Amino acid sequence: MTVPQRRKTPTVMVGGVAVGSEHPVVVQSMTNTDTADAKGTAEQIALLAGAGSEIVRITVNTDEAAAAVPEIAERLADLGVTVPIVGDFHYNGHLLLHRHPLAAVALAKYRINPGNVGTKRRDENFRTIVAIAAANGKTVRIGVNWGSLDQDLLTELMDENARSGEGRDAKSVYIEAMLQSALRSAVLAEEAGLGHDRIIISAKVSGVRDLVQVYRDLASRCDYPLHLGLTEAGLGTKGIIASSAALSVLLSEGIGDTIRVSLTPRPNGDRSEEVRVAQQILQSLELRNFAPQVTACPGCGRTTSTFFQHMAEDIQNYLKEQMPQWQSRYPDVVNMKVAVMGCVVNGPGESKHANIGISLPGTFEDPKAPVYIDGALSVTLKGDSIVPEFLRILDDYVERNYRSAAVSATV
Repeated sequence: MTVPQRRKTPTVMVGGVAVGSEHPVVVQSMTNTDTADAKGTAEQIALLAGAGSEIVRITVNTDEAAAAVPEIAERLADLGVTVPIVGDFHYNGHLLLHRHPLAAVALAKYRINPGNVGTKRRDENFRTIVAIAAANGKTVRIGVNWGSLDQDLLTELMDENARSGEGRDAKSVYIEAMLQSALRSAVLAEEAGLGHDRIIISAKVSGVRDLVQVYRDLASRCDYPLHLGLTEAGLGTKGIIASSAALSVLLSEGIGDTIRVSLTPRPNGDRSEEVRVAQQILQSLELRNFAPQVTACPGCGRTTSTFFQHMAEDIQNYLKEQMPQWQSRYPDVVNMKVAVMGCVVNGPGESKHANIGISLPGTFEDPKAPVYIDGALSVTLKGDSIVPEFLRILDDYVERNYRSAAVSATV
């Protein structure tokens, strides 16, 4: 598979994380705690960072939330968590950043929605935030949203469309308003003193086809790094599938420098699910590797036994459990591919394509499970101890093949 050529952008630093075409696509997430609860927010940030989020955004909407930001940063430092924190500002960001200078310093990036920086004094409020960002050496994401677009600009473009006689449909005008809002704001930010390499842009909508169109147009009209994501992806499989469909198209075209999968969590659900989905999108596209991948067949009439299903799950869980210690000892283990197949039809072939694979017997096949290592048959397992024996072989493979890479990297 040929990795898509990324569009050329400047490198933008968000804390210690580099964003732009010369660097890997960055995974982001966002807390859903009350930011004024410094302890709870710091704990969720640590959870998201532990899951692999490389940048975490928090809501900063009140004086209490802004006042809590320095404490959140201190709590994270005490936990040894260094993930950059982004402040999400709407309506009153210019006031909060002015009144809470310690928060302005603690945040690595400010997110501004041009449609939500005030009404009568929108540009002045925007310049205030940008000036504070420039003074503190911070990056700004100009984040335009379909649901909170600058109404004055939209009205202006709608009127122009009506007068021109072009007859563009309302959606096309809406999309053009989003693009112009983002690009005009970027120009305004640079005029206010923010460096070209301190700006990231996003223009989020909730429809897959609309998102693809918006970002294709945006990518053709600027060289700023782009943050991708559906603005309201949804709950469960709907959100996962919609995000995967939209982001995969754009990333496959080399568009996108940071991503977030905005899943609606179930009540008391795992917020870090959005991180894992974002990672899997990137890994499935072979843009980045985060963990060993397990290929497993879906099962059919040849595999009426559920043994191979349990084994596939056991192996996947084992890899997940081992990754925290493997990550530090064997960094390259994220590139490993494991196959767990259920019968003779595709089992041996898929196993040969993986670094290590096992082909389990189908319902009417001989009760033996050949294990393939780097394309060659290594051993055939039989009996009731197939799973633990395979896991021992897996451990040995990791130790032999990835330990040497870890050692050479330290020399």
